[in-house]
Amino acid sequence: MDVDIPQKQGALVILCSTVCFMLADKVLDCGLIPKSAQTNTLSQWRYKNILLSLVHSFITGLLSVACFCWQPDMAVDMSSTYSWYSYYLVTFSIGYFIHDLFHMMLNDKSRQSYELVAHHIIVVSCFGLTIYIRRYVGYSVMALVVEVNSIFLHIRQIMQICGISREDNIYRLNSIVNIATYMIFRFPVWTWMIIWLVINQNLVPLPIYILGSISMAILAVMNIVLFWRLLRKDFLWKKGMGMHKKKE
Repeated sequence: MDVDIPQKQGALVILCSTVCFMLADKVLDCGLIPKSAQTNTLSQWRYKNILLSLVHSFITGLLSVACFCWQPDMAVDMSSTYSWYSYYLVTFSIGYFIHDLFHMMLNDKSRQSYELVAHHIIVVSCFGLTIYIRRYVGYSVMALVVEVNSIFLHIRQIMQICGISREDNIYRLNSIVNIATYMIFRFPVWTWMIIWLVINQNLVPLPIYILGSISMAILAVMNIVLFWRLLRKDFLWKKGMGMHKKKE
């Protein structure tokens, strides 16, 4: 679908999205943080940050899947086929990542935050280029499909902040759904994105191909590491405890 969207409109949506997430962060300060997340300043900040991340994941994850349902040919031609709703979905997501990037840089100095800062810089750079040249929008929307899994990743984090035990049924259920959606919406999506990039390397300008290849390599490593962390912390910890008890 040939869509002519002025770049100024894309920039305006990015700005509005960033401002909306900033305002939502302030609204959460008005007594909307549960007591279990008010143990210290960092816990309060993490709760707000993850809750806003959950909102972004819910919106972009479901709408990205809807974009491909409404326009299936975009999954094959991810370079030039897109629609106005897929274009604005990417701009909305850029606004969130800009907000979250500065949010983390100002409030969180942990090692994990540096990994997320690197992730956000890569995403904003790639998505921003997509919006600027108005190509590879479908590729960016495909990347947003992984946000379906992020919904359950963020629910897991909120449960941890609120002190819900790993042995609680609701936590265990979310862990199972989390791993299942990880294997459905992350690994196949990243695999197809890598395959598409390799198959279409002759059609992609060299600078964009290099940026895409490096970004995909870094994000692939991050996803594998995150998958192992989830398995180890949510499923293998009991096995480790059992082996420890046997040694005793």
